[in-house]
Amino acid sequence: MTTKQYDLVVVGSGPAGSTTAYFAAQAGLRVLLVDKRQELGAPIQCSGAISRHGLTSVGIEIDAEYIHQPIYGFRILNEEGLEKRIDYRQLKPTEYGEAEDQVPLGYVVDRRRFDRYLMRRAERAGVDVWLKTEGLGYESRGAAGCTVKVKRFDEEIEIQAKVLVGADGLQSQVGRWAGMQTHIRINELASCLQFIVDRVEAEPLLEIVTGHEWAPGGYAWVFPKGEGYAEIGLGVIPTMTDHDARWHVDHFMRSSFFKERFADARILEVQGGGVPLAAPLRQQYADNLILVGDAARHVNPITGGGLHTAVSAGEIAGTFLAELINNGVSPLASELKGYQDRWYEAMGRQMWRLYETKSEIFRIKDIPERNRQLYATMSEYFSPDSQYKKI
Repeated sequence: MTTKQYDLVVVGSGPAGSTTAYFAAQAGLRVLLVDKRQELGAPIQCSGAISRHGLTSVGIEIDAEYIHQPIYGFRILNEEGLEKRIDYRQLKPTEYGEAEDQVPLGYVVDRRRFDRYLMRRAERAGVDVWLKTEGLGYESRGAAGCTVKVKRFDEEIEIQAKVLVGADGLQSQVGRWAGMQTHIRINELASCLQFIVDRVEAEPLLEIVTGHEWAPGGYAWVFPKGEGYAEIGLGVIPTMTDHDARWHVDHFMRSSFFKERFADARILEVQGGGVPLAAPLRQQYADNLILVGDAARHVNPITGGGLHTAVSAGEIAGTFLAELINNGVSPLASELKGYQDRWYEAMGRQMWRLYETKSEIFRIKDIPERNRQLYATMSEYFSPDSQYKKI
């Protein structure tokens, strides 16, 4: 069996994994990034919205290569179509807009191109990247590091590393190797589906539609993709409906107050997957191992947004591990707890509060009252004065 040596092995080359690898390599670590997929960004399970701050705060350059559409604000609508419009071009006209000295609030990105961009950034920082490589397991050797086994092109390879990073997504396999409870309850897993459509007009705003009628347990959305295209989708909690997500998307398009707007829509692509609306994992570390991104449930439990939280957590993880390893500290659980502590101070505390807010809303039995509470919460969440701006 072939044996390799690295400081860090990162399993999963999505935004969290690539960002972790990038910051660790920038600080001088020898990093290997592996992924069982052969095509990055596929399958697409994400609407691809991220704030400008979410990109620039972790040093990701704004690049037309991965951007579909600049975004300048939000339209939040309730079940009947009552609207709250939050357009930052009007709220802060000296900062946000389309003029040369103004900037967008955020972007809808092409996930395939975005993931490739982040992986290339990591590779250029010195990260070795192995695609079509399956993780088989890991064994902790305590202060001496760990052994990670992978399979690449039918060859089993043993890697000696100091730390293994699980960035392998929802219900992380890497986490299970360490005995972590990474499974998620079905009533906290949103079934999401979206259509990429032509012939639907859309402003450069993210449109969010709340209400049990259209999306039980979640919300519906209409996001512009540029060039006349749009994303129409929603997420539902399976235990709150007798229908699947496809039925609800069809119902939303045919029966909602947007039905005339959607009448000429031509479906070009169908995308979908599961999105956790759960609390972050209570313990995201073990001896010689940490979890980051979706694997640690670093997902906003109200909006389901995970791009901003993934790259932010990746910066925290990569920087922390570089400091730990470069200072010769043994990567035991007692020391790796510092990663989770740092993450908690940066965003974890707010994510727990959001989870508690979400749970309170969906414990309400009276559906009209629940609808009112969700609409009010979403409207406040996206306002300029929101306490959750960084999440």
